[in-house]
Amino acid sequence: MTRSDELGVHSLDHVALAVPDLAKACDFYAAFGLDVRADGKFMGIHTVGSAQRWAVLFEGCTKRLHYLSFGVFDADFQRFKQHLDKQGVQLLAPPPGFDSDGLWFHDPDGTLIELTAAQKTSPQQKSPVEFTSSPPGKAGAPKRSQAPFVRPSRLAHCLVFTRSVPAALSFYSGVLGLRLSDRSGDNIAFMHGIHGSDHHLIAFARSHAPGLHHVAWDVRSLSDLGQGAMQMAAQGYDAGWGLGRHVLGSNYFHYVRDPWGSYSEYSCDMDYIPAAQPWKAGDHDTEDAFYVWGPKPPADWTHNHEADQR
Repeated sequence: MTRSDELGVHSLDHVALAVPDLAKACDFYAAFGLDVRADGKFMGIHTVGSAQRWAVLFEGCTKRLHYLSFGVFDADFQRFKQHLDKQGVQLLAPPPGFDSDGLWFHDPDGTLIELTAAQKTSPQQKSPVEFTSSPPGKAGAPKRSQAPFVRPSRLAHCLVFTRSVPAALSFYSGVLGLRLSDRSGDNIAFMHGIHGSDHHLIAFARSHAPGLHHVAWDVRSLSDLGQGAMQMAAQGYDAGWGLGRHVLGSNYFHYVRDPWGSYSEYSCDMDYIPAAQPWKAGDHDTEDAFYVWGPKPPADWTHNHEADQR
């Protein structure tokens, strides 16, 4: 179900990242269980069995978030163009090397945004969660040597740093049509799509500069979270945080740190906000906005490593 009475993006279509070592980045995401392959002049990140390109990688001087691309319905594309003009948003040419007929502009932090007419990739319903228990008299766990390779099913969300959470909320609601799901003062906030989406497509955390904190990928079970952590550790990527459960969004998580200080998250069982069901946004104390249970997060969890490389 969609909402034709309101204008809003429907999906986080893909993200684009510049990295100082393209081969190292490809190795990391392949170990994570993603399908990394050449896509013209860039490397595209896909999930196995999906034609959707969820991320674009290319080599740059430093690691940085290059742009965020949000999907809109075909019927809304011209409406968005008119809306951006009324909002006084200056349209830009696509960045050099990127062929696109989308609408390009900057958010208040200078992060490049694309709106593109695309198929809805955010889920139409809450993603299924698998829990399989063995019957009495039968072993339930696989042998460790036979444990399956974890492969996420889709891009779930991303969390970006912003100089001002209130300014980000105002822009992404007024210009992109996203809605506030929950927040904790001016420190962090989560936004969902009005056409039905997970609790958040995007989240914002306060920092002294913009940057990417993490990209999250949906998996189907708690077992996938644990097995994914083992899978990455076996490849030398043992720094991260988890297993745990968040409060806002309710998802189970395990984060793996990439070579440049940001994270990729295995995420499971996030709250879902249907198009036809309003969600009452809350403003939560810090204790009730982070995680219900899990190990202590890394000391530099809120540090913007991307800003250090600028």
